[in-house]
Amino acid sequence: MGRTIYLLVAYDGTDFHGWQRQADLRTVQGEIEQTIRRVVRHPVCLIGCGRTDSGVHARGHVSSFQTTCELPPEKFQHALGSRLPQDISIIALRDAHPDFQATRSAQSKLYRYRIHNAPGRPVEHQTQRYAYHYWETLDVERMQEAARHFVGEKDFAAMANSGQARETTVRKILSCAIERHFDELRMDIEGTGFLYKQVRNIMGTLINVGRGHWQPGCVIDILESRDRAKGGPTAPARGLCLQWVRYPPHLLAPPESSDAGRL
Repeated sequence: MGRTIYLLVAYDGTDFHGWQRQADLRTVQGEIEQTIRRVVRHPVCLIGCGRTDSGVHARGHVSSFQTTCELPPEKFQHALGSRLPQDISIIALRDAHPDFQATRSAQSKLYRYRIHNAPGRPVEHQTQRYAYHYWETLDVERMQEAARHFVGEKDFAAMANSGQARETTVRKILSCAIERHFDELRMDIEGTGFLYKQVRNIMGTLINVGRGHWQPGCVIDILESRDRAKGGPTAPARGLCLQWVRYPPHLLAPPESSDAGRL
């Protein structure tokens, strides 16, 4: 009988054309799938928790796949990790419940967007691949006030670019917080799901508020308009990183382990 595998990886998205497999292009899914097939010696369909765009990074991307390979998790992880390129790292690999599926089992995700907000370039801190450089000082308090208007279950059509099939543009944002850490601004946004480029469009809108071009309350009007043209620009991909994905704990172990843990 086959196994369901939970795979947690980190990757530097700079040199990838996003997560999703694409013909003749280097993608994260393509690299990992190819490596898994070489180890297990049978076809594999890797299911990701979501698609990151070209240039977007991940510290905690989750995927799942089915296999008949009998390698213990520790040896399995080493066999895969030693064959992957330097810009992908396996953080964890373990057997999961047969019902676990990285996309549909996800309860929420948290993304972080980083802005190097100082006159000096981020290369001074070796963060040029992972932070957007915006040299003009941004007003964090105004951005925090505006960010609160994104929280809740709302229609985010004004924050969604075209290019992704969807039944609805309604999404639920659980939290949206912005803090300054010396020369860096960080936006942490958690939601049950996100539209194509939604987080980067939210960040672009907040930048316009932070630079004083818009009032914090304008977010309400922008969302109500459902018009993408009313929102801010799309912030660059390099500042965005998927931090983690939350799942029901009972799905993260096979049934025997789950039952034993409850005794």
